[in-house]
Amino acid sequence: MATETAELIDRARAWLAEDPDPETRDELAKLIAAEDTDELAARFAGTLQFGTAGLRGELGAGPMRMNRSVVIRAAAGLAAYLRAKGEGSGLVVIGYDARHKSADFARDTAAVMVGAGLRAALLPRPLPTPVLAFAIRHLGAVAGVEVTASHNPPRDNGYKVYLGDGSQIVPPADGEIAAEIAAVRSLADVPRPESGWETLDDAVLDAYLARTDAVLTPGSARDLDVVYTPMHGVGRDVLVAAFARAGFPAPVVVQEQAEPDPDFPTVAFPNPEEPGAMDLAFATARARGADVDLVIANDPDADRCAVAVPAPGTPEGWRMLRGDEVGALLAAHLVSKQAAGTFATTIVSSQLMSRIAAASSLPYEETLTGFKWLARVDGLRYAYEEALGYCVDPEGVRDKDGITAALLVTELAAELKRAGRTLADLLDDLAVEFGVHATDQLSVRVEDLTLIADAMRRLREQPPAALAGLTVTRADDLNQGTEALPPTDGLRYYLSGSPEGGIESARVVVRPSGTEPKLKCYLEVVAPVSAPEALDAARTKAAATLAAIKEDVSAAAGI
Repeated sequence: MATETAELIDRARAWLAEDPDPETRDELAKLIAAEDTDELAARFAGTLQFGTAGLRGELGAGPMRMNRSVVIRAAAGLAAYLRAKGEGSGLVVIGYDARHKSADFARDTAAVMVGAGLRAALLPRPLPTPVLAFAIRHLGAVAGVEVTASHNPPRDNGYKVYLGDGSQIVPPADGEIAAEIAAVRSLADVPRPESGWETLDDAVLDAYLARTDAVLTPGSARDLDVVYTPMHGVGRDVLVAAFARAGFPAPVVVQEQAEPDPDFPTVAFPNPEEPGAMDLAFATARARGADVDLVIANDPDADRCAVAVPAPGTPEGWRMLRGDEVGALLAAHLVSKQAAGTFATTIVSSQLMSRIAAASSLPYEETLTGFKWLARVDGLRYAYEEALGYCVDPEGVRDKDGITAALLVTELAAELKRAGRTLADLLDDLAVEFGVHATDQLSVRVEDLTLIADAMRRLREQPPAALAGLTVTRADDLNQGTEALPPTDGLRYYLSGSPEGGIESARVVVRPSGTEPKLKCYLEVVAPVSAPEALDAARTKAAATLAAIKEDVSAAAGI
């Protein structure tokens, strides 16, 4: 034990000797002086793994945390990968959000790129992730980096990598970059000049904003009153500017969450999907009165868009729409605009859009979760995923974009308002035409990641034969891959219903989150609707079945 402790202390001292950040040096020095072996063991248990989500983790000293040393190694690995691919003189554009250390990580990345012989350009200030995704293609870059942890807790940060097509990395690029990162022996081997990169002006942001107009129809309705929250992130100025360019009334911004703040003081988790995150937005809407038509939220890096609609008679007065609901609404809106091209979503999203696309003879595809896959669909016109991500202008931004999605859903709501209707009315129409597609999610956050592995093993070894009284007719182990999907750690169950039971079918997908310590179970129930007056009963039946499936899945997984 003494030998192991000594080796641990030696590793920590070696890391300390080359740490370029005074804050993490001080933090690590105190841990070494206190001989806090438990904490040091956690920090030096391995290294943060670089994958298709790039890097994401808790800020702090050591190889298992996000810090300047880890980022410099990641940037050096990316630079080596680009040089090996013959892109050694190309441009890498770098964006960042307003989280702790984001600006430092962005500057370190620029320095490493220049030191490796590439050209580097920093966005002018903290800006939404979709601006970076746009800038890659707009500037002809060979790669892009966004420093962000999106909607993770305040203690986290992350490092997202795009290649020159403007899409996030997928295998095998992630593995090849990871191998180059592992080959970096010492930070002393990584040249980091003090200058040589470009800091862009607002021309790239102006070009992005000019492009946002393209998602709207000239002459469409613009009269809509919106309450908006950027959730302490970087979306406010860009969204407000986009609304002004489009001719929408200026949204009412939730003042308590208007300014970028890396501590996210008003929310437990800066994610519109989390309980309580929208409370201040709803309070602002209630204070404004009945004139407010819509509540919109971005997550902190503004690549996601949340939408809420009036719900008279409820305590909040507002109802958050699920990502699947907004996804279907935008699909229906684009169909009404005669959009052409492939509509796509992921295997964990609702199957409703497949029916909307089929009814209009539009191509439709499903991919694994994440826009790294959706953005690569051939002929893509529109893509969404249930986690509030929407790509409505794939030629401009090959990623989810919470700004353009907000514009498009506002246009749709304004068009409906002009006709005396609402988003809720359109959802009713879709349910009557295609059946109620009720979705829910069982999401379990853990401290011990082995609990997730145990749950997946339990489900593989003892797969359920029925859930909520519905027979499991097909079980797919997605680890095996399919003709259409590469292998991934996930399980998918299809369940049969019966017309007399009021349920047509159901589906369950279980997978570990790729970005957070969570096990996620995605549930969907389809209930037929015989006539408009039968809609309420169909929704009630679907909701009850969903609740029963959730209980049974939880029991089967042991969570």
